[in-house]
Amino acid sequence: MWSQALILIAAFLAGIALGGFYFWALWRSVRKLAKEQRAQSIMLGYFFRLGVVLAGFFLIMDGQWERLVSALLGFLLIRGIMVRKWGPVTRSAG
Repeated sequence: MWSQALILIAAFLAGIALGGFYFWALWRSVRKLAKEQRAQSIMLGYFFRLGVVLAGFFLIMDGQWERLVSALLGFLLIRGIMVRKWGPVTRSAG
């Protein structure tokens, strides 16, 4: 019982790490997009990010859907945190 709980906690933490990597890299790509003349490098970055995250979820899951759900919850948690931190800046009209 405890070993299963520890595995799910580890999957959750791994999901946080994957989300941190994915959304940090996305943030950097969007910031570079305005300066970049060629969008090819930005698209290669997208495919790299996506590949790393999908491979990470596949390895975490190891054939058990409970691990995948736990990792996805961690991924979504870090997404919410990063959206609050780096979300759109609201400017006053005054």
